[in-house]
Amino acid sequence: MRWPWTRRPPSTQSPEELIARAQAGDELARERLLRDWTPLVLRVGAQSAGRYVEVGRDEEVSVGLLALNEAIDRFQLDRGAPFAPFAELVIKRRLVDFYRRRKGAQEIPLSQLTSEDEEGNPLRSADEAAAVALFEREREAEDRRDEIGRYAKRLAEFGVAFSDLVESSPKHADARERALEVAHTLAADPALAAHFRTKRELPLKSLEDRVGVSRKTLERQRKWIVAVTLLILEDFEHLKGYVAL
Repeated sequence: MRWPWTRRPPSTQSPEELIARAQAGDELARERLLRDWTPLVLRVGAQSAGRYVEVGRDEEVSVGLLALNEAIDRFQLDRGAPFAPFAELVIKRRLVDFYRRRKGAQEIPLSQLTSEDEEGNPLRSADEAAAVALFEREREAEDRRDEIGRYAKRLAEFGVAFSDLVESSPKHADARERALEVAHTLAADPALAAHFRTKRELPLKSLEDRVGVSRKTLERQRKWIVAVTLLILEDFEHLKGYVAL
């Protein structure tokens, strides 16, 4: 991506028209958007840094321009929310991430990232509320995609694929309850959980003695029990909502 710094008059097209073209692959439209919205990047960068920032000198500007480019790609035209507050939120969030990585500081909640008018008064407009809602949906969708990818990798380490889960899922309510009991028993016992994580297998003999389920049943439900146990033991908050744990 290159930044067009030559001075040209602002585009007569609306931001929405330019965004639609940019998302369709029109690089000229993208460059116009980046140029036209650079003042927003400079203002937000100066607010974050607490000083005047310049193109080509300050990292805040580079981070902000990358964030603006990201906002162009992620903006959903069919939502009806205005682009300006959405772009500002994305730029602020990426600058927060930048400072957090550089200084080791804790992440600032999005709720604390409020827009301000020229006199420094916080804005609580309907436009900003719509932008926050859109941004949060985008972040949640991104987090969910990342989580699914991590979960798929963990399943693969146990020889399980997503496609296996539909076939191995218990068909009857009582069978499902017993399988859930097995998963909870496994996750709650430190020794059994350590065996599960280290060996990447179910401790079948111990489970058979503990839960009163036959080894044959455990083997038949192995993939589903593995999948549920990983959800219980590890950080897959979005995916847990799809299984009544």
